[in-house]
Amino acid sequence: MELTHWSVFFLPCIFLHWTLRTSAEEEVLMNTKTETSDLKWTIYSTSKPEWDEVSGLDEENNSVRIYQILSCQTGSSTSHWLRSGFIQRQGASQVYVELRFTMMECSSSTHHRSCKETFNLFYYQTDSDDATYSYPPWMENPYTKVDTVAADFLLREGGERKFNMKTFKLGPLSKRGFYLAFQAQGACMALLSVRVFFKKCPALVSALSSFPETVPRTLVQEAQGVCVEQAAQQGPRPRPPKLFCGEDGHWVGQPTTSCACLPGFEPAEGHTRCRACPMGQFKWGTEGQCTNCPGFSYATTRGASVCACRSGYLRAKSDALDTPCTKPPSAPRSIVTQMNDSTLSLEWNEPLESGGRTDLSYSVRCTVCRAAGTPCLSCGDSVSYRPAQHGLVERRVEVWGLLPQATYIFTIQALNGVSQLSGKEAASKSVNITTTHDVPSLVSLIQRIDSTESSLTLHWSVPDHPRYTILRYQIRYCEKRRSEDQCHHTESNRNQAVLTDLRRATPYEVQVRVHTAAGYGSFSPATVFHTLPDGEKYMWGCEGRFTFFYVLRTIFNALGLVTARINARSFPFPQFCPLPGIKVYIDPFTYEDPNEAVREFAKEIDVSFVKIEEVIGAGEAPKVCRGRLKIPGKKENYVAIKTLKGGYTDKQRRDFLSEASIMGQFQHPNIIHLEGVITASCPVMILTEFMENGALDSFLRLNDSQFTPIQLVGMLRGIASGMKYLSEMSYVHRDLAARNILINSNLVCKVSDFGLSRFLQENSSDPTYTSSLGGKIPIRWTAPEAIAFRKFTSASDVWSYGIVMWEVMSFGERPYWDMSNQDVINAIEQDYRLPPPPDCPTHLHQLMLDCWQKDRSARPRFADLVSALDKLIRNPPSLKIVAQDGVGPSYPLLDQRAPLALSGCASVGEWLRAIKMERYEDSFLQAGLSTVDQLAQISTQSVPASLPFSPRERVIIYTSSFSVCSRDLLHMGVTLAGHQRKILSSIQTMTFRNKSTTTVTF
Repeated sequence: MELTHWSVFFLPCIFLHWTLRTSAEEEVLMNTKTETSDLKWTIYSTSKPEWDEVSGLDEENNSVRIYQILSCQTGSSTSHWLRSGFIQRQGASQVYVELRFTMMECSSSTHHRSCKETFNLFYYQTDSDDATYSYPPWMENPYTKVDTVAADFLLREGGERKFNMKTFKLGPLSKRGFYLAFQAQGACMALLSVRVFFKKCPALVSALSSFPETVPRTLVQEAQGVCVEQAAQQGPRPRPPKLFCGEDGHWVGQPTTSCACLPGFEPAEGHTRCRACPMGQFKWGTEGQCTNCPGFSYATTRGASVCACRSGYLRAKSDALDTPCTKPPSAPRSIVTQMNDSTLSLEWNEPLESGGRTDLSYSVRCTVCRAAGTPCLSCGDSVSYRPAQHGLVERRVEVWGLLPQATYIFTIQALNGVSQLSGKEAASKSVNITTTHDVPSLVSLIQRIDSTESSLTLHWSVPDHPRYTILRYQIRYCEKRRSEDQCHHTESNRNQAVLTDLRRATPYEVQVRVHTAAGYGSFSPATVFHTLPDGEKYMWGCEGRFTFFYVLRTIFNALGLVTARINARSFPFPQFCPLPGIKVYIDPFTYEDPNEAVREFAKEIDVSFVKIEEVIGAGEAPKVCRGRLKIPGKKENYVAIKTLKGGYTDKQRRDFLSEASIMGQFQHPNIIHLEGVITASCPVMILTEFMENGALDSFLRLNDSQFTPIQLVGMLRGIASGMKYLSEMSYVHRDLAARNILINSNLVCKVSDFGLSRFLQENSSDPTYTSSLGGKIPIRWTAPEAIAFRKFTSASDVWSYGIVMWEVMSFGERPYWDMSNQDVINAIEQDYRLPPPPDCPTHLHQLMLDCWQKDRSARPRFADLVSALDKLIRNPPSLKIVAQDGVGPSYPLLDQRAPLALSGCASVGEWLRAIKMERYEDSFLQAGLSTVDQLAQISTQSVPASLPFSPRERVIIYTSSFSVCSRDLLHMGVTLAGHQRKILSSIQTMTFRNKSTTTVTF
């Protein structure tokens, strides 16, 4: 009865313990309190007394089985064992044992000196219920000891009645089940109850994910869940929800899940379920909550993912589902006409109703009635529209090619994004026009003179027209079976033209019309011509005439008389009879009218197609802007726009446009591509492809030491490939330098700046160019024969390419550093050459020296350079052999810099600025290097092999309070190996400036 009294007394403590654990579920494997019959556990003792199984009452007066030792007549050497029955672990890897027990204090025993107020808890794992009285042996091994259990409360005669409750963790468990064993150590005690259980994480719904009941088998157990009903995983690679169950049965952290409610459903009840949107609301995506239907739409059911448009309203495919429904616009208003010879101008006002949209456009339909009583017909191709017939954004259009004494009906339709979905004719307004003036006759016959894979040379008969002089011809051409919007237009002052940039082996429809003082006539009927497949030639029999002209032109060029004595009109055949298989560059200044070269090689672009966004360069050179080019029927793309500044002369305009005439002749992936020119309006513009990273030299300086040698060689290979193409075209660049190489976001380098450098004026303040024989040339990049005799050839471009190689491998360093231009000329005349840049592969520096051969005939061709660079790219280990100053080359090498005297630097900051490392000034000051005197206190030792210094450069810098080496520089924030080398080399140069006697300095 006393046992029952103690249990009731401490019942609140038991309930408090359970309340704190409500978030974790417990699976009970054994509980002696629930047993109604004898437990019949195995008892073993070396002497009497033993454990006794008795009945008692718990705090609720329920009968329970208790094991106790009441007679304490033995010493501590006696072992009293009690073993439970076989307990199956049911998949748990660890279990908990909760014990309730009482214990008498040893002072109440007659043998209290040998009595211990503790007992031991053991367990034994096994796959079967095979334990006997003698097996396993009653000892710690094979039994596993859990703990020595001490009582917190001891009973004494007449004292307070308390029982002890303790919980122990067993594990890890791996076999099918286990036994518990208790070893008493002499004290009188009673084992009131034993409860064995394991903890598990309960089933959970969170973040729209459902996780099952999970038994932890490790410190944290990953549980895989599923999305709740009406939810699904999102993303290109959806993964099941994931949550971790802790060993204490509590869920750890937040779920990792991409579950989201499906369209038409929204999260509810704390993101535990997805609820259908009520009527009148919708949700079109997986994010957010349900919202009211947008304007002029409705939803009549629950769970709507889209709201239907009301009658008369529509939604375009490009419209977002959460935007209001719209309708087609009303008709245009107030058409105003103006007739000028055969050109008609139409203007109108916008509709009263736009339909709730901003994508308003207009389309023009034309019908012609030629005689009374005859049906009116569509105008078709007989008239032309500027800027276009369909898709007009502006409320104005010009119509050309009207017939005399005819009645035209022009209908202006207002359209928007839902007009085609309405199933009805677009709202429109019409106007009647009757022509009275005479207009030019039709061109009757178009003939092909020559064709190649990408061009057609055409000739046509001059129409009879006694009343007016023909001003020019307009040619319209497009691929056969293409829409009119995809046609191209060009003009010619003569009855012949060359169509370029065509697709090979493709049929083209060509039409020609006349422009006179009376206006434009109608286009001739379409004639179909084919460009040639690859490798085929069009035979016309003019090769002999071309050869004669080419020889004659060469002779006159040599005599300097070509401009004065011969012009393009005198010998028209070379323009139409190119030498078979050879494409040769034509200098635009050989044309009598340079504007004709612009028309022949550059495409005129309508200024309305161009939108300027920002200025990216300005100075003495033309202003350069970034903009967008959107030609109808083609994809919009970024372009670079060069604009000629105001106040220019005719010569400056010709010189400016000559670059377009040059660039338009080149088609190569490493040559900047000409998009076209704008000459019909002011300012005059040249449009080229846009290169995101700008000039190569500034890009390399901005990304110093960020690229590997093989990446740099890849850039050089692209430049060499472009120059190979130019040399094969017989074009000499004259100003090849890293500043004139542009680089895009894919690190593709393209040669640019054609022709402008030759037209710099004598009063130009650009220090890069120096006067020589009446013109300005870039001394540091120019071959000696070009400096001395103005002898520019492909070989002089090769010399310049060697300088570009040096610029690239030095990450944009200025060639010849701070030497004056005259010092550079003197050094080159004395056969001195630039040394290898830091970490430059030996093979690359040797290529540079080959490019700088004094004898121009000994220099490699660009084809040889491309081949050599290809070999290096195919053999990356060859790039690991680093060039060293003074090793191998046949030329003496310049010192990188004149020795920097410490006395010339007032501070560490000034020194760092002198070597262009000012970004590290704060790092040096924080490290204690603040004065020039500290930099002067240097002693030489070996530098770690991790930095590629030559033997004379291997130095560690020591000061009285601080030592500088590569590791120290790394700690100071100098993380780039090239910058570490540059700083250490500069310190060494300053310190040992009086010891160098083998090099020359200018």
